[in-house]
Amino acid sequence: MPKEILVGEVISFYSHIDVIAIQLSAPLKIGDKIHVKGATTDFTQKVDSMQIEHKKVLSAKKGDSVGIKIKDKARKNDKVYKAE
Repeated sequence: MPKEILVGEVISFYSHIDVIAIQLSAPLKIGDKIHVKGATTDFTQKVDSMQIEHKKVLSAKKGDSVGIKIKDKARKNDKVYKAE
C-alpha cells in the first residue's frame, strides 16, 4: 500500500478552468503526485502546474494557498494527499 501524506484541503474549485485552490499543510512541488479525495471525489494525478497569486511557482510551502490545474472535478473541503 503506497504511503500518502495529507498536504492540504481544497478551499475552492473553479470548474470553468479546472483549477483547485488548496490551503497547504505541507510542502508541495511540481512533479509530485497528488491524490484528491472527498465524499464523491477520488483521483490521482501529477502536479504539472502550480500558481500562487497567479504567478507560476515550482514549489510551495506549508501555509501557502496554491492553485493547481486538475483533470477531474473536485469540491471544497476535499483532502489532498501527496502520493508516494
